[in-house]
Amino acid sequence: MAPCLLRQQAADKLVKLWDAYSGEILRTFEGHTESIILWSLETNSVVKTLLGHTNFVFCVSFNPRSNLMVTGGYDETVRVWDVARGKSLKVLPAHSDPVTAVSFNHDGTLIVSCAMDGLIRIWDAESGQCLKTIVDDDNPICSHVKFSPNSKFILSATQDSTIRLWDYQKTRCVKTYTGHTNRTYCLFTCFSTTGGLYVVSGSEDAKIYVWDLQSREVLQVLEGHRDTVLAIATHPVRNIMASASMEKDLTIRLWYDE
Repeated sequence: MAPCLLRQQAADKLVKLWDAYSGEILRTFEGHTESIILWSLETNSVVKTLLGHTNFVFCVSFNPRSNLMVTGGYDETVRVWDVARGKSLKVLPAHSDPVTAVSFNHDGTLIVSCAMDGLIRIWDAESGQCLKTIVDDDNPICSHVKFSPNSKFILSATQDSTIRLWDYQKTRCVKTYTGHTNRTYCLFTCFSTTGGLYVVSGSEDAKIYVWDLQSREVLQVLEGHRDTVLAIATHPVRNIMASASMEKDLTIRLWYDE
């Protein structure tokens, strides 16, 4: 069976790599500051330290080839980096509030960002040009955003307890998902495509919600955490989901659909 690895980062400035099958900690990486650090999995050593953001770095994402990286921070900028050289290629004056999420599309040609200013922006990864700005009528804080696997849609989570699926080419919200609670924290949302087509999110009521992508119906509400479920990740090919919770809980839980 191929290894299944889970990465965890926390406010203690440690990054841990777990074996998702055994629950064993494989690596612990130390030394984090307000910079971006690239570690070698083979040697546990720092390979590159990327400097440029002038405030906390809040989000990081590699492109599919892992030769580029996009980051967003409390300095309200989005930065694109050459991973091999450790150099900043572009600084995008992206938002007027801290950037909460950044992500590449499936072929690495587009970048999506969102921020506490409520804006979602689509960028050309090569030129750095802003191609589209999306904003909901009520302009709630945008917690998280990512492209759908086929890159035709964008999934966004906002702090009005709503998740929206956008046809970004038409700047139109095509579906909304509700039932969870998100008023305070930047909660992750993601797609699950291994056993069907679903939308998954944590919630401030300590639960995990699973919606049918098409019907928008809440199919499952998973209980077990004792505090806000901040982070959610789904396995790309297996029916496994990981969730992480806050201070009263401080656990990572793996959920299997057998």
